Amino acid sequence: MDRMTNTTVDTPLAALLTNKRRVSALKALGVLTVADALTYYPFRVTDPVPVRALAEVRFGEKMACAVAVRALRVTPMNARRGYRLEVLVDDVPTAAARAVQPRTAALVFFSHRKSYVDWMASRLRAGLQLVISGDPSTFNDRLQFTHPDILTVAPAEPPAAEPQLAFGEPAVQPQPRLRYDVDSVAQGLARATRPRPVYHANSRISSEHIHETIDQVLRLLAGEDPFAASPVIADSAQFGEQFALGEAARARLAEQIPDVLPEPVRTAKHLMHRAQAFCAIHEPQSVADFKRAIETMRYEEAFVCQCALLMARGRAATSNAYACADVQLRDGYIERLPFALTNGQREVIDAIGTDMGRAHPMQRLLQGEVGSGKTVVAVAAMLQAVGSGHQAVLVAPTQVLAEQHFHSISASVGGRVPVHLLTGGMKLAARRKVLAVAASGEPCIVVATHAAFSKSFQAPNLALAVIDEQHRFGVEQREALRAKSERDPHLLVMTATPIPRTAAMTWFGDLDISWLTELPGGRKPIRTFVIPEADAHMMADMFWHIRRRIDEGERAYIICPRIEPDEAGDEPAGEPDTPELLDDAALGESAEPRPPLHAVVEIAERLQSLPQFRGVRLCTLTGRDDDAAKARIMADFESGATPVMVATTVVEVGVDVPQASCITIFDADRYGLSQLHQLRGRVGRGGTDSWAFLVSRAEPGTVAQERLEVIAGSLDGAEIASRDLELRGAGDVLGDAQSGGKSSLKLLRVVQDARMIADARASAQELLAHDPDLAGHVQLAGAVLDFTRGNEQYLTSN
Repeated sequence: MDRMTNTTVDTPLAALLTNKRRVSALKALGVLTVADALTYYPFRVTDPVPVRALAEVRFGEKMACAVAVRALRVTPMNARRGYRLEVLVDDVPTAAARAVQPRTAALVFFSHRKSYVDWMASRLRAGLQLVISGDPSTFNDRLQFTHPDILTVAPAEPPAAEPQLAFGEPAVQPQPRLRYDVDSVAQGLARATRPRPVYHANSRISSEHIHETIDQVLRLLAGEDPFAASPVIADSAQFGEQFALGEAARARLAEQIPDVLPEPVRTAKHLMHRAQAFCAIHEPQSVADFKRAIETMRYEEAFVCQCALLMARGRAATSNAYACADVQLRDGYIERLPFALTNGQREVIDAIGTDMGRAHPMQRLLQGEVGSGKTVVAVAAMLQAVGSGHQAVLVAPTQVLAEQHFHSISASVGGRVPVHLLTGGMKLAARRKVLAVAASGEPCIVVATHAAFSKSFQAPNLALAVIDEQHRFGVEQREALRAKSERDPHLLVMTATPIPRTAAMTWFGDLDISWLTELPGGRKPIRTFVIPEADAHMMADMFWHIRRRIDEGERAYIICPRIEPDEAGDEPAGEPDTPELLDDAALGESAEPRPPLHAVVEIAERLQSLPQFRGVRLCTLTGRDDDAAKARIMADFESGATPVMVATTVVEVGVDVPQASCITIFDADRYGLSQLHQLRGRVGRGGTDSWAFLVSRAEPGTVAQERLEVIAGSLDGAEIASRDLELRGAGDVLGDAQSGGKSSLKLLRVVQDARMIADARASAQELLAHDPDLAGHVQLAGAVLDFTRGNEQYLTSN
């Protein structure tokens, strides 16, 4: 009873669930509390289940049916430990209503725990009506349903009491009083046939058990006993109905799950109450209800996000920064460059210079095409900070990219400015030395990975923070850098991810935005070809072409979505370089089983056996390699000792090898367009001719094939992002698959939801104009604080 009365959204699941294995499995998915469970959204809902009689079964298709129990028995299993419950049922009333012959079937339940089998048997008795839902099969020429979902139907009249003797004990021990799931067959069929949520699961926990857990926490929040009806196969259908019909349940849930959106905003947008939305997501009465609930929570995320960004912009306008007005060091660097800056680079450098000369912190987003020269702009800005007597830090998302930035910046400034590298993989003595230099306030440039966000990194004289690939870092990490200095540092964040301008201007709402659209002189367009993997002749020609380029002293990347071939399915492998692969809806293909994804290990072995690569040394690079191995592999690749690199998407961001002229991407039809565009940008950086080969198993005429034609026909990131939005608009309800991590943004997508974000921004501006500190909106203020503190990702919808 205490659990039912004391459960809140902050209650840890470990305090509620007795199954510790399940607690551990959910923890692996990032689900630790009741709030985590409620926001672990299903990525789709099943189609409604058809009602059929037993004579109308279609094997391989789920069905629902009303049946009556004839007999049941519990027996031990001979072949293995455990017990089996077999329930014999018939469908006489259903068959008569559908004008077909009645049939019998067996409902079979297995378990190694006798307590479960006994509990299941205690729910049933001869003559009881059931509504079943499951997949039909045959065993020994008899129709069978294995572990179907069942709903017990209350009889029209209670069963007659057992006869009593005149004296003494009852003639028969009374059976326990049954609790029924539904009041009528019609009610049961309505529940059994409705859509069911499907969750991202893993080998340790199934989607059904995730759903069961969320059902239990919803019951606890509503003050009900989650185990009263079923400890294992609890049908929680009533929750979708409870919020609409049950006053007590509605009041309890609304109290435990208060609205975040202000009432006028929710009413104007025709959105659900937050508690109602959670019920409709996890227990949808229809696909339409599910979609409306998802839109409600998606809008809530957009509104909270925009409030946070607008409030951050307001705070920045009133905070102090180091004014960096000395541009002599910066201008000297620009004069010594061996190439001329593009007009766009000059304009952005001037804008940044003006911003940094003020005593209020700059907050600027720099978006540019792959290879548009963002790094030169960043170095110029950092030299302006150092030339004015202050410190600058550049934060890169990967070890490989940080080391490349360190070497290129060190070479370009020619020893005129101290440049230091700070990564998590450094030896302790070297790390302490860099930390000491930063803490001393000595003017310098620090190139770092996530180590810059650690508490040990302090830079009291920090005037500029540059963050590369903004979408890989969150609000909390940006705020962490602001706490490193005695004053708020100027902030420059960069991304090459194609984002439509409308989306960027609404999403990065606390930042001024600059665009680099010109490619520096000498860069040649990358020629892109789609290669059907089934075409052996084209595949052979492609490999011979790569061999010729290698013989000319160039380099080649071969990209695979998996590390090892035995990684099951298409679920993310938990690696840092796991690509966000598209699902069936985004691909526009049928649900036919697809061939396994290619893996680095498999392709490396295959290439070594080909005549095209005879005598050529290959290297492999994945997210599993440690920092030292990555550095050694990259050095061998750059030097030409191993001119062919078979890698995962760990090379997607910022890897700069001027000699690289060819990139082959296996399973290209499974990637998002933005990620393909990023990967393609790894070649052609040295002014040579370059080629990108998209190896595909997509069928002609499918959306997947059409997507590849878009990337093959354009080098314009903005156009690619716009076409990506068009092609994915009819995709899955949730679009990109969620990872199940701790991000507060699990539904909102920067590209697809650009209009929603703009609408939320306008509503947030109106609210903040009257209540700038959200003093009158306590729940919203708490959500904004949670958003700012959490590990929010600026998702950019591959």
